[in-house]
This record gives sequence, C-alpha cells and structure tokens, in this order.
Amino acid sequence: MNMSDITGLVLAGGLGRRMGGVDKGLQPFEGQPLARRALERLRPQVGPLMLNANRHLDVYAAWGVPVWPDADDQFAGPLAGMLAGLRHADTPWLACVPCDGPHFPPDLVQRLAAHAEAADVVMPVTLDPDTGRRQPQPVFGLLRRSLADHLAGFLADGGRQVEAWAARLRCVQVPFADARAFANANTAQDLARLSRP
Repeated sequence: MNMSDITGLVLAGGLGRRMGGVDKGLQPFEGQPLARRALERLRPQVGPLMLNANRHLDVYAAWGVPVWPDADDQFAGPLAGMLAGLRHADTPWLACVPCDGPHFPPDLVQRLAAHAEAADVVMPVTLDPDTGRRQPQPVFGLLRRSLADHLAGFLADGGRQVEAWAARLRCVQVPFADARAFANANTAQDLARLSRP
C-alpha cells in the first residue's frame, strides 16, 4: 500500500472532561499544541492530512489542513471523529491517531498497513506492563473508507466503543512492543508525566 492511499486524521474533538473541560488538542506539549504535534508526527506516514475538532475551528484551520467537526453535537467520542474522517477522505484508507498520544510510533501506519489487505480495521495491541494482558489501542487505527455507512449505523444505534464496532468487522490487531508509545494524556498530571523523558 502506498502512503498516498492513506489519509491521516488527528482526533481532537473531545470535551476534555478529565482535563477540566479544556480543548485538549490546544494544550501545550514540548513547545507546541498537542494536536499540532500529532499532525507533524503523522505527516510523513500518510498522504493527505485532516483534523477532527469541535471547538476553536479557526485556530486549527490556521495550521493548513482541513478541519472537520463531528456530524452532530452529541460528542459521541472518537467514533464520531472517525466517521467525520471517513466521510471526507478521498483515499481508500484512513489512519487515525488521538491528539493526546504524543509519542505514537514513527512507523505506526506502515506497520498497520502491512496487515491491511485482509482487514477492514487494523489496530495496534500492546501488553500491559503490570499484568501482561493484551491491551488493544483502538483509537490508533487504520480503517477502510468504505466503512462510513456501517459506522454511521453503529452510532445511530447508540454504539460508542471503538472495540465493539471493530468486533463486528474484520479486525486485525498488530503487536507493538512499547506500550508507552501509546500512552495518552487524560489529565493535566498525565500530560506532565508524558513530558518527562
């Protein structure tokens, strides 16, 4: 699969409840907003880029990539952002990353794409460092663009969990050794911890 077949999407549409309701994508991290860092980290891995956001659209648009809000105002979580991406992508595949996972692997998309041929959804899986259990990382993923209507139906039926939706499809989980690469910042304390080497 060529990079030009994959649109990259940064998910920055959440409410940031556990961070006091701030727009998480605009929170500073190592000298730049979290969502901007995610865009730049994703840029060399994909073809076109876009961003999903529901607030401060003018700020995000100034970064030079298309910005798409959720289709409604229900704030249905990452799946709503993924649906916005699927509906606006012009490529066969969509690669999604959350804005609050600043250390995702620089070869993430390449490694997921290597398993895409027989899949509808490809997501990373790590091992929990404490328990050794498999830990899917469903907000990081590669999705077929043709899934838009299927996902819209799942959301209309009240579905909200990425894993529950992916379980209805041909989903391949790709092992990644470094669980820390997928750590995300749900709180200000998380963000401070991720800033430390």
